[in-house]
Amino acid sequence: MGVAVVTGAGSGLGRTITRALLGAGWQVALAGRREGALMESAETADPAIADWPAESALVVPADVTSPPSVAALFEAVKRHWGRLDLLVNNAGLFGPAAGIDEIDLADWRQVVDTNLTGAFLCAQHAVRMMKAQTPGGGRIINNGSISAHTPRPNSVAYTATKHAITGLTKSLALDGRAFGIACGQIDIGNAATELTERFSRGVLQANGSVMPEPTFDARHVADAVLYMASLPLDANVQFLTITATTMPYIGRG
Repeated sequence: MGVAVVTGAGSGLGRTITRALLGAGWQVALAGRREGALMESAETADPAIADWPAESALVVPADVTSPPSVAALFEAVKRHWGRLDLLVNNAGLFGPAAGIDEIDLADWRQVVDTNLTGAFLCAQHAVRMMKAQTPGGGRIINNGSISAHTPRPNSVAYTATKHAITGLTKSLALDGRAFGIACGQIDIGNAATELTERFSRGVLQANGSVMPEPTFDARHVADAVLYMASLPLDANVQFLTITATTMPYIGRG
């Protein structure tokens, strides 16, 4: 195991991934904007896994859209543990569900700043640490979403950023080769979290209909991340897609 940073660790998939890493013996810095939510993620054990030592979790309130805040996050990790072995770029938001002609520029920028620039800033600091430390190297896992492949209706900002995450993943994987830095991407469709609770009540489809969509246990996402993170640095899961089996993804539209 080693030292990990998980962004968006205060809720949803970030919380589930964080708890899985802690339960597997990782030391984890939990990053997010809400300190109380981060504390809950760090202190509340998942009944499916063992408890973890309190010193394994480091709560660092951080805003991934703020360069000084991101710098402070990674400086805190360096001071506390002296190295970094894993970054899980998970922080993100969907933004307004609307057509492109209805979206304010400020809303577009908020989605881009969070989903794309935030991931870039965190990866930038992670790579700097991974290059400088001894032994060198590490791994970055980006949360892409199936919207990195196929959009939902009225999701132009989210979809554009998630397609861009794929480019970020590929560039990091290529540029990291010489330094023992691996980068992969997990694309998730309909994991059961607070954000997908509404799916059972109906979601707009490409043909204009509204229909319920199935979800699956978010723990399976965490298990997939654990697998990706557990590989030696000479092996890498470049892309992994995990969805509810019967969700309208293959053949969507």
